[in-house]
Amino acid sequence: MSPDVARSLRALGLDVAPAVRPLSYPGRPVTAPALLAGAELLPLRPGPGGPGQWVAGAGGGLDAVLAALGGAPVAGRRAVLATGSNASPAQLAHKLTRAGLPALVPMVPVRVRGLAVGCSAHIGRHGYVATAPYPDPGASLSLVAGWFDPDQLAAVDATEFNYRRVGLPDGGPVTLPSGEPLPGGADVYVSRWGVLLDPADGLPRPGGGDQAALLTALLRGSARLRALLGPGPDDWVRRAAADEAVRAEGTRLLAAEGWVLPAYDPRPPES
Repeated sequence: MSPDVARSLRALGLDVAPAVRPLSYPGRPVTAPALLAGAELLPLRPGPGGPGQWVAGAGGGLDAVLAALGGAPVAGRRAVLATGSNASPAQLAHKLTRAGLPALVPMVPVRVRGLAVGCSAHIGRHGYVATAPYPDPGASLSLVAGWFDPDQLAAVDATEFNYRRVGLPDGGPVTLPSGEPLPGGADVYVSRWGVLLDPADGLPRPGGGDQAALLTALLRGSARLRALLGPGPDDWVRRAAADEAVRAEGTRLLAAEGWVLPAYDPRPPES
């Protein structure tokens, strides 16, 4: 399949990975069904028969296009919901290519009920404060599902060591653009550290917004964080990315300020 310059991540403005530019976190997500194919993003057109039969690129079913590119069919992949930078094709390409794997991933915005997105109560290795989901029975939001083959899934799991990947129930909570339940269910990464609360109201602090604004608010609220990571967000990400001990101390201070709600599990309790 010959490259289409117009569909390149650069041409689409989707080529900035938060791992490289931390203050861009969570990165720009896909906004319509697409197939990440290396440095390109090919459009997917939903249709009958499930995602494997959706039309990819200029024509042909998705499974056929995946096979032509040396990839596993959709049925051989696991759907994982992205609450943060895994919705960014640049970030996924960065993770997979660094692991020596092809960046070949169907990426589809889906509708999810019962989850909201907050901020994980830790400082990640690239210096930013990442997102994390938590249960909210009344919530309904759009998240990007990525379908990973077993090798890709293991590689992404290895980058998510501050999280646990848990399964959501089959069907119901996740629906495709066609309105059908996502077949086979999906997984989501849950923070091992819990989520940050907003001291103004005691509720989970919303995640996924402007990273610089988030770090500025955290620095403003804590003299100890300012001494460790301040005075501004550029200083924060530079110091945190450079030193694991600084990240650990910053994570400890988030809890010491009383800003952490316990870890959440989005799965319903067993009856």
